Amino acid sequence: MNNFFFRLLVLLMSLSLIGIILVQVYWFDSSFKNNDEQFKFHVKQVIGNVADKLQKKEAYSFYDKYNKLKDSTGKDPKKEDLLEFYYVQRNTKTNKTIVYSNSIIAEDYDISSSLFNKKFNNERFKNFSSKRVTEIYNNNTIDKSNLQQSLLPDITIEKSGNLDVLDKVQYEISYKDIASATPLEDRVSNEVLQKLLKNELEEYGVKTKFEFAVYSNGLATKIKSKDFVYDKEATYPIQIFADNEGNSKYQLLVTFPHKKKFLLSELVSITVLSIIFTLIIIIAYSSALNQLIRQRHISEIKNDFINNMTHEFKTPIATINLALDAIKNPKIIEDKEKVFKYLQMIRDENKRMHAQVENVLRISKLEKKELDIDKESSDLEEIINDAIEHVNLILEDRQGRITTHFNAARTTVLINEVHFTNVIVNVLENAIKYSPDVPQIDVYTENIKDMILIKVKDQGLGMSKVAQKRVFEKFYREHTGDLHNVKGHGLGLAYVKRIVEDHNGQVYVESEKGKGSTFIIKIPLIN
Repeated sequence: MNNFFFRLLVLLMSLSLIGIILVQVYWFDSSFKNNDEQFKFHVKQVIGNVADKLQKKEAYSFYDKYNKLKDSTGKDPKKEDLLEFYYVQRNTKTNKTIVYSNSIIAEDYDISSSLFNKKFNNERFKNFSSKRVTEIYNNNTIDKSNLQQSLLPDITIEKSGNLDVLDKVQYEISYKDIASATPLEDRVSNEVLQKLLKNELEEYGVKTKFEFAVYSNGLATKIKSKDFVYDKEATYPIQIFADNEGNSKYQLLVTFPHKKKFLLSELVSITVLSIIFTLIIIIAYSSALNQLIRQRHISEIKNDFINNMTHEFKTPIATINLALDAIKNPKIIEDKEKVFKYLQMIRDENKRMHAQVENVLRISKLEKKELDIDKESSDLEEIINDAIEHVNLILEDRQGRITTHFNAARTTVLINEVHFTNVIVNVLENAIKYSPDVPQIDVYTENIKDMILIKVKDQGLGMSKVAQKRVFEKFYREHTGDLHNVKGHGLGLAYVKRIVEDHNGQVYVESEKGKGSTFIIKIPLIN
């Protein structure tokens, strides 16, 4: 996968993920706003219904008290005909005259004591009713002139009834005038208002805590809930107890202290699911991206490894070819000393290639857990000395030195001598390779509790923090690609880590760029 396609793929995947997250955020914001608008609509409906019910409740109470007081007076009202209509029908065949009359009667009541306020001494009410009379005369002697005279009809049919429209208007005007002068505490109570609001809110599905208060001309009254606190964002007002002109000095305020929590609770289930699915997408995206990067990294490591191994084999093969060509020379073949020299060169290069192959096979076997590691009691300092002997030729070629500082009092450990010798050799070779000048290497041993500590310190290039974290990974080399200023294939330190861990030990590195590195190995002692 080339760089352009890889970056394009990552960009498209990232934009898609960001788009999904933004859509989720937009949906949540829109849903919250819609719920808020619906909440406001329902609350306005609720307080409107409560205001109407308070008004009607007061009107019914007034009407009920009025009727009871009117009936309890025991006095005949003063009657007055406001309007009276007549209709006369004559029948010449039957010699009968029929008079239809329809009148509106106003009855005045003087009632002691007030319906609402005892400060008033008396009250006067008018009651309107209708009277319909049908009179039948057996002769046609009456006319318009004697209609009002005291002629007795032969048959009289009288019907009375209430005037609903007039009654309604009269009662409404009367009670509003009286109620407006009545103290608020006598018109409504906290308990009644609390119950009305609760029932209406539950009917509209608004099941959250609410507080209320009634204000008079902008000032708080005694009619309010215990924990009412005015909050402009969550308070809804409406006028109550309007007078005959439609004005009112009272305002009902209803506030919802947990409004946001309630609105969010309606979205919580779908929001949680949305978050879960979004997290799954993010995890899947991260995993896919990680796999892409990992595959890309593995591809780079593979190419790097092939390049390094090609370089490692190319030199020995070229050397062997040169040696063979030299031996074929008639002048050289007769010189046994030179023939032996070239044969030794071929043997050494062959060993070098064999060692490279063994390193690769050894790591492969370790990964498959097919490498047999038989352990026996050994002196660790002797193994260190053997390892130093293995690298002496390389060291002498670079004119370097290795100085030992054996400070450990106890050195007996349970290890596999062959593999652990290879461990020390790998660490020493690494120190030599990464020393650009004359290698100056110090090897320390010391005891810490039941462990023996081995430190291999060089004065080489050192390594970055990133390299320190990855130096024990397979195939990792700080110099990558076709840069072969430092030989190797990135398997040596991976092998070191695996062998040390198989001996129940630890290995780590302390380094600073340009100041060298110190490899530290801890191995448990035999008690």
